[in-house]
Amino acid sequence: MAFPWRSLLIALTLVSAAGLAGGARATSAKPQVPVLWDAKERLPKPDLSTLPRLRFLTTTDFPPFNFIDGTGKLAGFHIDLARAICAELGIVDKCQVQALPWAELEGALEKGEGEAIIAGIAATPQSRQTYLFSRSYLQFPARFVMPRSTALAEPLFDKLRGKRVGVISGSAHERMLRDYFNSVQVVPFDRPEDLHAALKAGKLDAVFGDGMRLAFWLGGSDAADCCRFAGGPYLAPEYLGTGMAIATRLNDPVLAAALDYALQEISMKGTFAELYLRYFPVSFY
Repeated sequence: MAFPWRSLLIALTLVSAAGLAGGARATSAKPQVPVLWDAKERLPKPDLSTLPRLRFLTTTDFPPFNFIDGTGKLAGFHIDLARAICAELGIVDKCQVQALPWAELEGALEKGEGEAIIAGIAATPQSRQTYLFSRSYLQFPARFVMPRSTALAEPLFDKLRGKRVGVISGSAHERMLRDYFNSVQVVPFDRPEDLHAALKAGKLDAVFGDGMRLAFWLGGSDAADCCRFAGGPYLAPEYLGTGMAIATRLNDPVLAAALDYALQEISMKGTFAELYLRYFPVSFY
Protein backbone atom coordinates (compact mmCIF):
# COMPACT_ATOMS: atom_id res chain seq x y z
CA MET A 1 0.00 0.00 0.00
CA ALA A 2 1.10 3.57 -0.55
CA PHE A 3 0.53 6.18 2.13
CA PRO A 4 1.16 9.91 2.62
CA TRP A 5 4.78 10.33 3.70
CA ARG A 6 6.68 12.67 5.98
CA SER A 7 10.42 12.15 5.65
CA LEU A 8 11.48 11.90 9.27
CA LEU A 9 13.45 8.91 10.53
CA ILE A 10 13.60 7.59 14.07
CA ALA A 11 15.80 9.46 16.51
CA LEU A 12 19.03 7.51 16.52
CA THR A 13 22.30 7.98 14.66
CA LEU A 14 21.60 7.41 10.96
CA VAL A 15 23.80 4.82 9.31
CA SER A 16 24.04 4.97 5.51
CA ALA A 17 24.65 1.52 4.03
CA ALA A 18 26.97 1.77 1.04
CA GLY A 19 25.04 1.55 -2.20
CA LEU A 20 21.78 2.98 -0.81
CA ALA A 21 22.04 6.12 -2.87
CA GLY A 22 18.50 6.02 -4.21
CA GLY A 23 16.68 6.93 -1.01
CA ALA A 24 16.54 3.86 1.23
CA ARG A 25 18.07 4.72 4.57
CA ALA A 26 19.16 2.58 7.47
CA THR A 27 19.09 3.41 11.14
CA SER A 28 20.69 1.68 14.08
CA ALA A 29 19.97 -2.04 14.23
CA LYS A 30 18.55 -1.69 17.73
CA PRO A 31 14.75 -2.13 17.57
CA GLN A 32 12.81 0.83 18.91
CA VAL A 33 9.57 2.76 18.71
CA PRO A 34 9.19 4.84 15.52
CA VAL A 35 9.10 8.62 15.97
CA LEU A 36 7.87 10.32 12.80
CA TRP A 37 7.51 13.83 14.18
CA ASP A 38 10.02 16.66 14.40
CA ALA A 39 10.23 17.65 18.07
CA LYS A 40 11.12 21.21 17.01
CA GLU A 41 7.86 21.62 15.11
CA ARG A 42 4.92 22.47 17.35
CA LEU A 43 1.54 22.32 15.68
CA PRO A 44 -1.28 24.63 16.84
CA LYS A 45 -4.36 23.07 18.44
CA PRO A 46 -7.41 23.83 16.29
CA ASP A 47 -10.65 24.93 17.95
CA LEU A 48 -13.14 22.05 17.82
CA SER A 49 -15.71 23.63 20.14
CA THR A 50 -18.35 23.62 17.40
CA LEU A 51 -17.70 20.01 16.38
CA PRO A 52 -20.84 18.05 17.30
CA ARG A 53 -19.26 14.61 16.92
CA LEU A 54 -16.11 12.79 15.85
CA ARG A 55 -16.95 9.32 14.61
CA PHE A 56 -14.08 7.18 13.37
CA LEU A 57 -14.99 4.57 10.77
CA THR A 58 -12.98 1.36 10.60
CA THR A 59 -13.32 -2.35 9.81
CA THR A 60 -13.17 -5.57 11.84
CA ASP A 61 -10.84 -7.63 9.65
CA PHE A 62 -7.39 -6.03 9.85
CA PRO A 63 -5.68 -7.41 12.97
CA PRO A 64 -3.86 -6.19 14.98
CA PHE A 65 -5.11 -2.80 13.80
CA ASN A 66 -8.85 -3.45 14.04
CA PHE A 67 -10.62 -6.71 14.94
CA ILE A 68 -13.27 -8.27 17.16
CA ASP A 69 -11.70 -9.58 20.37
CA GLY A 70 -12.61 -12.66 22.38
CA THR A 71 -15.38 -10.82 24.20
CA GLY A 72 -17.02 -9.70 20.96
CA LYS A 73 -15.84 -6.09 21.27
CA LEU A 74 -14.11 -3.98 18.67
CA ALA A 75 -10.42 -3.77 19.53
CA GLY A 76 -7.01 -3.10 18.06
CA PHE A 77 -4.26 -0.55 17.60
CA HIS A 78 -6.47 1.77 15.55
CA ILE A 79 -9.25 1.65 18.12
CA ASP A 80 -6.94 2.60 20.97
CA LEU A 81 -5.27 5.24 18.81
CA ALA A 82 -8.64 6.83 18.00
CA ARG A 83 -9.49 6.96 21.70
CA ALA A 84 -6.10 8.49 22.49
CA ILE A 85 -6.69 11.15 19.83
CA CYS A 86 -10.05 12.02 21.35
CA ALA A 87 -8.53 12.23 24.82
CA GLU A 88 -5.75 14.51 23.57
CA LEU A 89 -8.28 16.79 21.88
CA GLY A 90 -10.46 16.85 24.99
CA ILE A 91 -13.55 15.59 23.16
CA VAL A 92 -13.98 12.08 24.59
CA ASP A 93 -17.69 12.69 25.09
CA LYS A 94 -18.07 13.47 21.38
CA CYS A 95 -16.07 10.50 20.10
CA GLN A 96 -17.33 7.26 18.61
CA VAL A 97 -15.83 4.35 16.67
CA GLN A 98 -17.96 2.38 14.22
CA ALA A 99 -16.96 -0.71 12.25
CA LEU A 100 -18.23 -1.27 8.71
CA PRO A 101 -17.34 -3.52 5.78
CA TRP A 102 -14.40 -2.08 3.84
CA ALA A 103 -16.54 -1.44 0.74
CA GLU A 104 -18.90 0.79 2.73
CA LEU A 105 -16.34 3.13 4.30
CA GLU A 106 -16.13 5.70 1.52
CA GLY A 107 -19.89 5.95 1.11
CA ALA A 108 -20.43 6.30 4.85
CA LEU A 109 -17.95 9.19 5.03
CA GLU A 110 -19.53 10.91 2.03
CA LYS A 111 -23.01 10.63 3.59
CA GLY A 112 -21.83 12.12 6.87
CA GLU A 113 -22.17 8.90 8.82
CA GLY A 114 -18.64 9.44 10.09
CA GLU A 115 -16.00 12.14 10.16
CA ALA A 116 -12.80 10.13 9.66
CA ILE A 117 -11.64 6.75 8.40
CA ILE A 118 -8.91 4.97 10.38
CA ALA A 119 -8.49 1.75 8.43
CA GLY A 120 -5.38 1.98 6.28
CA ILE A 121 -6.78 3.62 3.15
CA ALA A 122 -3.94 4.08 0.68
CA ALA A 123 -3.02 7.72 0.08
CA THR A 124 -2.41 7.89 -3.65
CA PRO A 125 -2.83 10.73 -6.18
CA GLN A 126 -6.22 9.20 -6.96
CA SER A 127 -7.41 8.85 -3.34
CA ARG A 128 -6.27 12.40 -2.57
CA GLN A 129 -8.97 13.57 -4.96
CA THR A 130 -11.50 11.98 -2.58
CA TYR A 131 -9.95 12.37 0.87
CA LEU A 132 -7.90 14.77 2.94
CA PHE A 133 -5.29 12.85 4.92
CA SER A 134 -3.57 13.44 8.21
CA ARG A 135 0.19 13.12 8.34
CA SER A 136 1.58 9.62 8.59
CA TYR A 137 1.64 8.06 12.06
CA LEU A 138 3.23 4.69 11.19
CA GLN A 139 5.52 3.52 8.42
CA PHE A 140 6.49 0.00 7.39
CA PRO A 141 10.23 -0.46 6.93
CA ALA A 142 11.97 -3.28 5.13
CA ARG A 143 14.15 -5.49 7.32
CA PHE A 144 16.70 -8.26 7.01
CA VAL A 145 16.30 -11.33 9.22
CA MET A 146 19.23 -13.68 9.81
CA PRO A 147 19.96 -16.68 12.04
CA ARG A 148 20.91 -15.54 15.53
CA SER A 149 24.37 -17.10 15.31
CA THR A 150 25.31 -15.24 12.12
CA ALA A 151 23.30 -12.01 12.32
CA LEU A 152 25.22 -8.98 11.08
CA ALA A 153 25.21 -5.33 12.09
CA GLU A 154 25.31 -2.18 9.97
CA PRO A 155 26.80 -1.32 7.57
CA LEU A 156 25.51 -4.41 5.78
CA PHE A 157 26.19 -3.75 2.11
CA ASP A 158 29.72 -5.20 1.92
CA LYS A 159 29.03 -7.84 4.57
CA LEU A 160 26.17 -9.28 2.52
CA ARG A 161 28.20 -9.54 -0.68
CA GLY A 162 27.59 -12.97 -2.24
CA LYS A 163 25.12 -14.01 0.48
CA ARG A 164 21.95 -15.91 -0.43
CA VAL A 165 19.03 -13.65 0.47
CA GLY A 166 15.45 -14.84 0.15
CA VAL A 167 12.60 -12.53 -0.74
CA ILE A 168 8.99 -12.82 -1.93
CA SER A 169 8.95 -13.01 -5.72
CA GLY A 170 7.58 -9.98 -7.55
CA SER A 171 7.28 -7.89 -4.39
CA ALA A 172 8.39 -4.31 -3.81
CA HIS A 173 10.95 -5.78 -1.44
CA GLU A 174 12.46 -7.85 -4.25
CA ARG A 175 12.80 -4.74 -6.40
CA MET A 176 14.34 -2.83 -3.53
CA LEU A 177 16.75 -5.66 -2.71
CA ARG A 178 17.94 -5.93 -6.32
CA ASP A 179 18.37 -2.16 -6.64
CA TYR A 180 20.09 -1.39 -3.35
CA PHE A 181 21.88 -4.63 -2.47
CA ASN A 182 22.92 -5.75 -5.95
CA SER A 183 25.89 -7.78 -4.67
CA VAL A 184 23.74 -10.45 -2.99
CA GLN A 185 22.37 -13.64 -4.52
CA VAL A 186 18.62 -12.99 -4.69
CA VAL A 187 16.54 -16.13 -4.09
CA PRO A 188 12.83 -15.50 -4.83
CA PHE A 189 10.03 -17.46 -3.11
CA ASP A 190 6.33 -17.52 -3.86
CA ARG A 191 5.15 -18.17 -0.29
CA PRO A 192 6.32 -16.65 3.02
CA GLU A 193 6.17 -20.03 4.79
CA ASP A 194 8.62 -21.51 2.28
CA LEU A 195 10.88 -18.49 2.66
CA HIS A 196 10.92 -18.83 6.44
CA ALA A 197 11.49 -22.59 6.28
CA ALA A 198 14.49 -22.14 3.98
CA LEU A 199 16.05 -19.68 6.42
CA LYS A 200 15.52 -22.01 9.37
CA ALA A 201 16.98 -24.93 7.40
CA GLY A 202 20.17 -23.01 6.63
CA LYS A 203 19.46 -22.77 2.90
CA LEU A 204 19.56 -18.97 3.06
CA ASP A 205 21.86 -16.52 4.77
CA ALA A 206 19.08 -13.98 5.24
CA VAL A 207 15.59 -12.98 4.20
CA PHE A 208 14.45 -9.48 3.26
CA GLY A 209 10.89 -8.29 3.56
CA ASP A 210 8.21 -6.34 5.37
CA GLY A 211 9.37 -5.59 8.90
CA MET A 212 5.93 -5.90 10.49
CA ARG A 213 5.19 -9.33 9.01
CA LEU A 214 8.68 -10.54 9.86
CA ALA A 215 8.26 -9.27 13.43
CA PHE A 216 5.12 -11.37 13.86
CA TRP A 217 6.96 -14.41 12.50
CA LEU A 218 9.92 -13.84 14.82
CA GLY A 219 7.58 -13.57 17.79
CA GLY A 220 5.61 -16.71 16.91
CA SER A 221 6.17 -20.36 17.64
CA ASP A 222 7.08 -21.23 14.04
CA ALA A 223 10.33 -19.24 14.19
CA ALA A 224 11.30 -21.12 17.39
CA ASP A 225 13.67 -18.27 18.33
CA CYS A 226 15.92 -19.18 15.40
CA CYS A 227 16.52 -15.73 14.06
CA ARG A 228 16.51 -12.00 14.65
CA PHE A 229 16.52 -8.70 12.78
CA ALA A 230 19.85 -7.65 11.32
CA GLY A 231 20.62 -4.09 10.25
CA GLY A 232 18.03 -1.59 9.19
CA PRO A 233 15.24 -0.58 9.40
CA TYR A 234 15.06 0.73 5.83
CA LEU A 235 12.50 3.36 4.88
CA ALA A 236 12.08 3.72 1.12
CA PRO A 237 8.74 5.39 0.29
CA GLU A 238 9.27 5.04 -3.45
CA TYR A 239 9.11 1.26 -2.97
CA LEU A 240 7.19 0.68 0.26
CA GLY A 241 4.68 3.48 0.52
CA THR A 242 4.69 6.36 2.93
CA GLY A 243 2.91 5.23 6.07
CA MET A 244 -0.53 5.00 7.63
CA ALA A 245 -2.72 8.09 7.87
CA ILE A 246 -6.30 9.01 8.79
CA ALA A 247 -8.68 10.02 5.99
CA THR A 248 -11.23 12.82 6.31
CA ARG A 249 -13.50 14.69 3.89
CA LEU A 250 -11.85 17.16 1.52
CA ASN A 251 -13.89 20.03 2.97
CA ASP A 252 -12.75 19.40 6.55
CA PRO A 253 -9.22 20.85 6.85
CA VAL A 254 -9.79 21.88 10.49
CA LEU A 255 -10.39 18.29 11.51
CA ALA A 256 -7.36 17.09 9.54
CA ALA A 257 -5.23 19.72 11.32
CA ALA A 258 -6.66 18.64 14.68
CA LEU A 259 -5.73 15.03 13.95
CA ASP A 260 -2.18 16.10 13.11
CA TYR A 261 -1.96 18.05 16.37
CA ALA A 262 -3.25 15.11 18.41
CA LEU A 263 -0.99 12.58 16.68
CA GLN A 264 2.07 14.73 17.34
CA GLU A 265 1.16 15.26 21.01
CA ILE A 266 0.51 11.53 21.45
CA SER A 267 3.93 10.80 20.01
CA MET A 268 5.79 13.41 22.04
CA LYS A 269 4.14 12.37 25.32
CA GLY A 270 4.93 8.67 24.88
CA THR A 271 1.33 7.52 24.44
CA PHE A 272 2.01 6.32 20.92
CA ALA A 273 4.99 4.27 22.15
CA GLU A 274 2.79 2.54 24.72
CA LEU A 275 0.21 1.62 22.07
CA TYR A 276 2.85 0.51 19.57
CA LEU A 277 4.57 -1.84 22.01
CA ARG A 278 1.22 -3.19 23.20
CA TYR A 279 0.36 -4.44 19.72
CA PHE A 280 3.87 -4.93 18.31
CA PRO A 281 5.93 -6.39 21.18
CA VAL A 282 8.59 -7.47 18.67
CA SER A 283 9.28 -4.02 17.27
CA PHE A 284 9.78 -3.91 13.49
CA TYR A 285 12.01 -0.88 14.02
